[in-house]
Amino acid sequence: MNFDGAEKIAAAILYEGYILYPYRPTAIKNRQRWNFGTLYPRVYAQAQRPEEPFRLIAECLVVADETASLDVRLRFLQLVRQGQSVPPLTDPSLAWDEAVERTSEHPDLRISELLTAPLSLKVPATPELQIALTIAAQKLEDGACKLRLEVQNTSLLPSGADAKRDEALPASFVSAHLLLGITGGEFISLLDPAEAYSASVAACSQQGVFPVLVGEEPGRSMMFCSPIILYDYPRIAPESEGDFFDGTEMDEMLTLRVLTLTDAEKQEMQNGDPRARRILERTEALTNDAMLKAHGIIRELRDIRGDAHDR
Repeated sequence: MNFDGAEKIAAAILYEGYILYPYRPTAIKNRQRWNFGTLYPRVYAQAQRPEEPFRLIAECLVVADETASLDVRLRFLQLVRQGQSVPPLTDPSLAWDEAVERTSEHPDLRISELLTAPLSLKVPATPELQIALTIAAQKLEDGACKLRLEVQNTSLLPSGADAKRDEALPASFVSAHLLLGITGGEFISLLDPAEAYSASVAACSQQGVFPVLVGEEPGRSMMFCSPIILYDYPRIAPESEGDFFDGTEMDEMLTLRVLTLTDAEKQEMQNGDPRARRILERTEALTNDAMLKAHGIIRELRDIRGDAHDR
């Protein structure tokens, strides 16, 4: 399936929290990395107290005919340690973990076959990353079909359960999410279902992801299982000139903050992660019109005079 209609929002979620203002690799909040939707190797995750997540589970509903097929795309980031330090670091032993995108595609899965027997796959994403993917389907009394997808990080670690976080993180699935596409059917909204499906929706269970409809409204051929809570048909504001990766980002505020960085801080951005470099270059090249767009826009006006007369 062509997921172009969902790619922009999925890419934004993929990098949410990847690098935070002031976008310097030496900043504490960028050295102690955090991201939404991180699935650690199972052997490491289960040894932690409290236990860390090693899997995601998504359940959603479809109405499908006998010829319906499912396309599944799993995507996440792998943090890869760069060989050289990022100047101007005072400690040459410090290095930067740069993100590499990993994708696992599973197209044209027949719903009729999933109803008969679950599909279990062992996917070697890279020599060091191992994925266990299970997809099952169940016919419900209301006529809908429940899909259940489970993704596990089964990667091995040299130190096993004794591994430290610094060893586990490069073998983790960061910002892990699923894009689902259906041909010959449609998904049911889990946020605003028709009354006939409300009980089945309430029985759906999620772990680590939140499935929502994506694409052009009112289309129901795609669902995004996001590690961040979203509403149906989320989209990026057209006024945004690019990603800032910051949680609950406000483009205007972050643009102004980047412009006030010192020359030394900007130099560190320039010499650091390529995505931070693009933020700096894009921000410094903004025109006055682009800055005005970032200030905000009124999308809808409502006549309140009738409301006032009614009161």
